[in-house]
Amino acid sequence: MDQSPDDVVSKERDSALEELASESDELSYGVEPPAAGEVYTNFRVMHVESILYDLGDASPLVHLMEAESPYRYLAIPLALADAVALHHAHNSVEGRRPSTSELTMTILTRLQAEIIAARIVRYEDGVYYAELDLMTPKGHEIFDCRTSDALTLALRQRVPAPILCAEEVLSLYFG
Repeated sequence: MDQSPDDVVSKERDSALEELASESDELSYGVEPPAAGEVYTNFRVMHVESILYDLGDASPLVHLMEAESPYRYLAIPLALADAVALHHAHNSVEGRRPSTSELTMTILTRLQAEIIAARIVRYEDGVYYAELDLMTPKGHEIFDCRTSDALTLALRQRVPAPILCAEEVLSLYFG
């Protein structure tokens, strides 16, 4: 039985997700084994709870909540245009003309690439750093990106990709 390229990428994505999930008994995901001297990073599954703009604040905030106890949250500041894009992705709103995130998703789809996860990997000097984890016909790829882009693209996918946050980031935030 012939498989379409979409089926192959979907099966590879499912396999990669199963591999990540098998490394943990909670919703805490490990990535590749650490190199000598590096610390193993655990990730927690997060959900977008809201994107809010209070006129009294300098910038909009996206609120991410842990999927399981202890239900910690992050409030990440965004640029106004990024907040609008994320809000549209969160609510499945499509514009008359493709936005940057819609165009990016169209390109990824046509190239048979799927987002496996959006990861918030560190917090440094007031900036959150993120990665996009992709499965392509050529294999597994990880791209450094802005947190707002990672979240928006993860939500724009047909089946939203999981949003993962490094335990170290949550620990910094909650001390």
